[in-house]
Amino acid sequence: MPIPSDRSAVDRSLLRDDVYRRLRDAIVDGTFLPGEQLKDGELAEWLGVSRTPVREALLRLGSSGLVVALPGRSTRVSTVDAPAVRDARDVIAAMHELAVRQTTGRLGHDDLERMRDANRRFAEAVDAGDIGAALDADEEIHRIPVTALGNHALEAVLDQFDPLVRRAERLRFSMDGHASVELHTQLIELIAAGDVQGAASAAFDIWHTLPAEQGAEG
Repeated sequence: MPIPSDRSAVDRSLLRDDVYRRLRDAIVDGTFLPGEQLKDGELAEWLGVSRTPVREALLRLGSSGLVVALPGRSTRVSTVDAPAVRDARDVIAAMHELAVRQTTGRLGHDDLERMRDANRRFAEAVDAGDIGAALDADEEIHRIPVTALGNHALEAVLDQFDPLVRRAERLRFSMDGHASVELHTQLIELIAAGDVQGAASAAFDIWHTLPAEQGAEG
């Protein structure tokens, strides 16, 4: 589809990360479709920023697998490739398993309540068909142990591969996200009970309920 006609500007003082997130989310939610060409000048005008943060964001999106850049030619939104999604999913599963394993028994009452609250919002979003809100709530649930761990290397790996998996997750949640509510509940209660092995296994297994082929196109 063409660049949206509405001018959705971001504050020029915002960091490059904000431009990256805006473009990432536009690809994940289907604003920019697989195979669509992305021109940095048009994107910069849409976001109300210079071309520099847009070009940097496109490079990051390339490393995440969301865009494919052809030197001297064009940058296009990638198709949802099943092997790439499967590889990213497996890496993400391992990172979340590690985070949960090392933080079970350390997370406080407030952390657990935040996870429960995010799961309630996830359930409400699924019921309402608000897939964007469901994705945000899902990310919040899983990010709480990650943030508590404070392992910057682990966070960098997740930041790189999460976007590719989010496109496949969006399709799953649009079809049936209700099963994930129960999976989240099991994970949270295992963490609350201090069951390190059980919680770590649950964290790993949640990501493997996402079939890579489900997100494949073409």
